[in-house]
Amino acid sequence: MLLKSFVYRNFYIGLFMLLCCTAQAQGFLKVDGQKIVNDKDENVLLRSIGLGGWMIQEGYMLRLEGEGMQHKIKSRIEQLIGKQATDSFYHRWRKNHISRAEVDSLKAWGFNAIRLPMHFNLFTLPVDEEPVKGRHTWLKEGFQLVDSLLSWCKKAHIYLILDLHAAPGGQGNDLNIADRDASKPSLWESRENQLKTIALWEKIAQRYANEPWIGGYDLLNEPNWGFSLNPKDRNGIWEQHNEPLWNFLKEVATAVRKVDTRHLLIIEGNGWGNNYAGLPSIWDKNLCMSFHKYWNYNDQQSIKNILEARQRYNVPVWLGETGENSNVWFREAVALLEQNNIGWSWWPLKKMGVNNPLEVKVPADYGKVLSYWNGNGPKPTKAAAKKVFFQLAENVKLRNCLLHRDVLDALFRQVHSSETIPFTNHKKNNSGLIIYATDYDLGRSGSAYLDMDSADYHISSGGSWQIWNKGRVYRNDGVDIDVNDDPLSNGHKVTKMEDGEWLNYTFYLTAPATYYIRLRLSASAPDQKMAISVNGEAPQAISFNPVENEKQKWQTIEIAKKQLPKGKNSIRIYAKSNQMEFGFIQLTKL
Repeated sequence: MLLKSFVYRNFYIGLFMLLCCTAQAQGFLKVDGQKIVNDKDENVLLRSIGLGGWMIQEGYMLRLEGEGMQHKIKSRIEQLIGKQATDSFYHRWRKNHISRAEVDSLKAWGFNAIRLPMHFNLFTLPVDEEPVKGRHTWLKEGFQLVDSLLSWCKKAHIYLILDLHAAPGGQGNDLNIADRDASKPSLWESRENQLKTIALWEKIAQRYANEPWIGGYDLLNEPNWGFSLNPKDRNGIWEQHNEPLWNFLKEVATAVRKVDTRHLLIIEGNGWGNNYAGLPSIWDKNLCMSFHKYWNYNDQQSIKNILEARQRYNVPVWLGETGENSNVWFREAVALLEQNNIGWSWWPLKKMGVNNPLEVKVPADYGKVLSYWNGNGPKPTKAAAKKVFFQLAENVKLRNCLLHRDVLDALFRQVHSSETIPFTNHKKNNSGLIIYATDYDLGRSGSAYLDMDSADYHISSGGSWQIWNKGRVYRNDGVDIDVNDDPLSNGHKVTKMEDGEWLNYTFYLTAPATYYIRLRLSASAPDQKMAISVNGEAPQAISFNPVENEKQKWQTIEIAKKQLPKGKNSIRIYAKSNQMEFGFIQLTKL
């Protein structure tokens, strides 16, 4: 679906503004016991989105295999198109990735905060590049980017939370997260890196000390370091003391408080933000504990440790990063968090992929670049590669992204309502309408659709990664959707339906009439079975076989003739076998 068709209709503004009415900005955010409150002492539930990929690229967001650190990505690009063109690409990327239009859209969709992952190298030089050892060279670009984003946030009344995502030297052994060069000393192995980090936070705090729309300072994203040097615990999941982390965060906080006494400080534990072992008594009266949550169950047990920490230290907690899962998981997680008065920040706003609000479209011939990098194809010419990357920089603009309404619906409306609503205005013509199979209703699993593969819980289950939408295109539910070469299609199809799964379609008619109901189907085996129910009637069984014409596997089958009333109608399609594909429903007036 085109982005503008949703943005300008503001389909959810009224509902989302209602949901957010208790979290309007009233001065600086602050701590009140176990709550985050505004200057009116009203509870503030932060509903945030992370701008991953803007200042720091990670390989998976660009569908890269192998090492995904930004400095490696940049080096790969430079080898293809040269340094000057690469610098131009990154300038365009950062300019186009975020604008006021994104911020205004986030506000309309229901978010009240943005978490900005910052790369230190946009603000200061690495320690090994400083002209004078021990001094700090300050760069303009990072501060200018923050200034622009903050100005848009102020106009939209959205909090901006500054997150040091890539610290000097890198804060963990998960190299991609902090763009760490493992051949150089890490943050924990270099006092120079630590001093530069402390100085950077003091500089940031001094600049923004009087800005109430800065929601807080997230001092260090996802530390993941084995301080005990246990080779089996390189990411610090089981560290029992974490003393170097706590001491360092105290140093950072002290530097911030020299110049800024009002802003909320946010700390994260070791082991990607969740290991708070050894945390001493809270050293700042305006401090919040953050945790991160991925691929586990959405039950009280899954947040038991952080709830206990909230109680023990009597401070607020915030889920500073989560996402990268299905719509079912998203709705479950938000419901769990908000029931426990925990705000959240989704990750990320945009990337190449369907499980985020905005999808960056893949440029033509980008696959050839990936094939070359993966050793499966020839090297593209400099001109061809430059065209690909400059197009990629254009594709990150809001107007060029694909909007995933289903993701937003799961994060907001579905948390509070089990009602299903139409996914889109179905394609109408003089004789009836076409309802594409992929345009089943928006809503919860079990209400709008039913699919056996709903989400990835591999951290809790101990299993492997689980893919819910096996085609990984168009929508982020468990329904398997893939590209479709049928010229009558919308470019996509529902595939791999299992016995017991179903899809519901709600549509509206302006007048009662009798319609022929036809289905566009294909089969890879004989005697495929399905069923259809119209407006809640008993399901009607259907059997069909593959077509004999090998060049055209799709067939349109007339199913029924029905009198349909004016107003709301529904059709539900049930799968009874698993070797069929579904293209669309066609309603034609008699």
